[in-house]
Amino acid sequence: MTPDIATELTIQPIRRYGMDGAILFSDILILPWAMGQSLEFIDGRGPVLGAIRSAADLDKLDPKRVQDATAPVRETLSRLTKQLPGATTLLGFAGSPFTVSCYMVEGGGSRDFAETRRMMQTDPALFDRLIDLLTCQTAEMLCGQIEAGAEAVMLFDSWAGILPPSAFRRYVIEPTRQIVSHIRSRYPNTPIIGFPRLAGVMVKEYAEQTGVGTLAMDTVADPAEVAKLVPNLTLQGNLDPMVLFSGGQSMIQEVDAIRNALRGRPHVFNLGHGVMQHTPPENVATLIEAVRAP
Repeated sequence: MTPDIATELTIQPIRRYGMDGAILFSDILILPWAMGQSLEFIDGRGPVLGAIRSAADLDKLDPKRVQDATAPVRETLSRLTKQLPGATTLLGFAGSPFTVSCYMVEGGGSRDFAETRRMMQTDPALFDRLIDLLTCQTAEMLCGQIEAGAEAVMLFDSWAGILPPSAFRRYVIEPTRQIVSHIRSRYPNTPIIGFPRLAGVMVKEYAEQTGVGTLAMDTVADPAEVAKLVPNLTLQGNLDPMVLFSGGQSMIQEVDAIRNALRGRPHVFNLGHGVMQHTPPENVATLIEAVRAP
């Protein structure tokens, strides 16, 4: 919500390490907040939201607020287009509908998202309404990011892996397909990256049916096996953040293993999940040297 700070935090790793891509410094929960759901970040607990548990709760959300509420995000992107090096790709992103719904229904983080899964089973009509709302608003928000300067966008479905196949198809694949279709109708040349974390073998259906152009792999995925399942897409990932945290020769070996597994096909080297707190910055520099080595 503070473009000066968000712009600086996005640029800092580019300035220090010369990475090829910069990702907007924001949060996946900006969308529910923009629609009027209460949100605060509490030390030791993380995000805390006013839980959506009924139709009355859902009716309080106002999608008409989103455009104005997310204006600082678009302002940050607009500033970044002017300040980033020309060779650095600017990425926008959003949480995927299912993952965002988990936080909205639970009222925060959870180990098993029991309340969300209970709503799926006991009140599927209400849960479908929530997913439909998020699908529509996420697509619009990403189009706004592209208009503001994002050169590619990424959908983070961090909790996709808690769903069985039937629910995965309904709440991960189908909303993603709709979002991709909406974006492509307006911005047909903008790359779209999908990250269905811990999806396992469901990545094949996800890749084939959603329309994303790049599949981001999580930490536990075997790049060589995913390459067989998904022969026609660019792959992204997937170094274990703990390996980066630890550094040393073992990190170099893991980097080489990923590069060798995907040699000869389009690949965006990345982590398989977020950077861990207290990761030594010198390890990041060593990682980039290893990735760019001949």
